[in-house]
Amino acid sequence: MTTAAAPPRVPEAIHRRRWAILWTLVLALLVVVLDSSILNVAMKTIATPAPIGLGATQSDLEWAINSYTLVFAGLLFTSGLLGDRFGRKRALVSGMVVFGAASLLCSLSDSPGQLIGYRGLMGVGAALAMPATLAILMNVFEREEQPKAIGIWAGAVGLAIAIGPITGGVLIEHFWWGSVFLINVPIAVVAVVAMAILVPESKDPNPGAMDPVGVLLSIVGLVALVYGVIKSGELADFTAFAAWGPTALGVLALAAFVVYERRIPFPALDVSWFRNKVFSASVAVVGVIFFALMGVSFFGVFYIQSVRGYSALQSGLLMLPLAVAQLLFAPRARLVVERFGVAATAAGGMLLVAVGLAGYVVMTATTPIWVLIVLGLVMGAGMAHVMPPVTVAIMSSLPREKAGAGSALNNTFRQIGGSLGVAVLGALLSIVYRDGMTDTLTRLPENLREKAGESLESTRAIADAIPEGKGQALIAPANDAFIHAMHVVASVSVGISLVGVLVAWFLLPRRSAAQGGPGGKAPGQPDQTREAAAA
Repeated sequence: MTTAAAPPRVPEAIHRRRWAILWTLVLALLVVVLDSSILNVAMKTIATPAPIGLGATQSDLEWAINSYTLVFAGLLFTSGLLGDRFGRKRALVSGMVVFGAASLLCSLSDSPGQLIGYRGLMGVGAALAMPATLAILMNVFEREEQPKAIGIWAGAVGLAIAIGPITGGVLIEHFWWGSVFLINVPIAVVAVVAMAILVPESKDPNPGAMDPVGVLLSIVGLVALVYGVIKSGELADFTAFAAWGPTALGVLALAAFVVYERRIPFPALDVSWFRNKVFSASVAVVGVIFFALMGVSFFGVFYIQSVRGYSALQSGLLMLPLAVAQLLFAPRARLVVERFGVAATAAGGMLLVAVGLAGYVVMTATTPIWVLIVLGLVMGAGMAHVMPPVTVAIMSSLPREKAGAGSALNNTFRQIGGSLGVAVLGALLSIVYRDGMTDTLTRLPENLREKAGESLESTRAIADAIPEGKGQALIAPANDAFIHAMHVVASVSVGISLVGVLVAWFLLPRRSAAQGGPGGKAPGQPDQTREAAAA
């Protein structure tokens, strides 16, 4: 007697259009990541006094980035829970609408304060949309196709990084600075229309009772922690109460969150997930790689534009290799995993990132520019072999119906790692730069010394304001001090990356889920049938 085959878990109508759904999700991901990479290129222009820019200070520029990061990181986990409970498509569409509207407001800003506020609103939209993209992907693809789909999803980040700086450079050279935000609006509109037509609704069929206390503690904890870290970087002083006070509050709130979640019957976060070695190691690797890379992305723009003298467009083109390598290798990382296993693939990728960062340790003001291109290719290839396998490991370690929460945790660790990288490595860059400029700045009037020592751009601004070209004597020492500071920061980044190599090698599974290794499903968890609405 022949046994009938089990029906597919994904409804046939959804299964047939799964790749169209994926590309719609990629479009949403593109616009969110595109914004960050565009802004990096535009920072120097926004710092220029009106009417060309907004006259933003170094602190303004940091908060234009950090207000987005603060809100994004603070709401990611909550947004993932909302998507699981009320519908991931609903969260995705709402997020894109908010993101597009906030982008329009950013483009119309006439002060740094307005830009910072509207960037925070963009963070709300991104927090709603980002977890939903990965959660929906996990619910429209069968398990055997998920590694390939996640590779494309991760490669889209590389594509956005590639498009962002080049698009930003073209816009900055031909239009006003606000165009780098306005470009998001038509993309968001197209994405919303495609989502409405193609993306199915899905949610957790058994979400349990609401956990408002847990949600509130998570928001307070994440926002306070990220704010404290950002403030530490802004002040370049981790001992100031304005820095460690919020950080301590965040840590206490998150500790209270964990204790509370362990004691209630329907927790917002099942903390037992972290007992799974694969899950814990994977989120740790995500945090480590973004910590190491964010510092480099922060000083890289100023090295290319200020020290080397390249334009915004040329700067974007020089960032292209890192992005292209991710775009090419990320969708194929699953093939390496199938042959060598998750641990070897991710550890090897982290090692490539460390090698690329080590190149910055010996970079000078006259290093051939092709070296920078090679370093970008090496780091991009490394990252492409880290993010897809660890993302698959994270999502495969959790029950299927918790895809939104899993995606949110993945992105939360990425954001916290990146925020720590910008704060800690940015503060280190500032401290070392100031120390290197101490003797040179004694030539300036006392009222200008503190301002000139803030950053390389501040020193250059003061030098340009000194009449009769006398300020040009500051430029060479400033470049030397910045390059030395860059070497120190890159060295620390190499060390952090090597920690990531060890975590990946010793804690991630030797085999992939497809080979029957760990990570195929959470321990003790049966495969869950997806809940998906009709198209």
